[in-house]
Amino acid sequence: MTGSVDRAPQSLRRVFASVALGATLAAGVASAQQVWRVGDPARGASLAAGCAGCHGEHGAAPLPGMPALASQQPEFLMLQLVLMREGLRDVPAMAGTLKGLNDRDLVDIATYYGAARPFRSPPARDPALYARGETLSGAMGCNSCHMGDYSGQRQVPRLVNQREDYLAAALRAYRDDRRSGTDTSMNAVMYKAVDADIAAIAHYLAQRPNDQIR
Repeated sequence: MTGSVDRAPQSLRRVFASVALGATLAAGVASAQQVWRVGDPARGASLAAGCAGCHGEHGAAPLPGMPALASQQPEFLMLQLVLMREGLRDVPAMAGTLKGLNDRDLVDIATYYGAARPFRSPPARDPALYARGETLSGAMGCNSCHMGDYSGQRQVPRLVNQREDYLAAALRAYRDDRRSGTDTSMNAVMYKAVDADIAAIAHYLAQRPNDQIR
């Protein structure tokens, strides 16, 4: 109980921040959604040409610590691009990258990456760590939002075969209140997770078989 009381102020701040974020994003996301179903992947490929330096060609060979974008849920990508463009998600490596891009540009980029062949994590499975991560992911209900195969849905991201180091860093950031989405659900899920649990979950998701990759 003591830990919950100590964390209560931070939890309240997350709730207030979430409400403010939702209100700020509403107009921008609604505008982007109006052109969502006519995204042009060819145009998106041209706009995203400079992204390959960090995220790899077609978003499928990212540098260490960088997320794979290939086959990511397009609506999730669009939302993150809007957040970063509007300065509501601070990602130093992306600073200035999205300046001058409009909603259609972001939709086209998201469409391009969403249609790309999924990234395959290098095979390096630790059986014990993998099994622990599988158990923890199920117990924490990760597949209730990210789907049974962890491919995500709409504004919920794809996790399967993502870079292990990126997954671990992102989960720690949610736990430590250094990152939040448009709600506080991930912060709540990760609240009590220790580093060893996060490492196991990240390993499981990164090494999980992916039927989409041949």
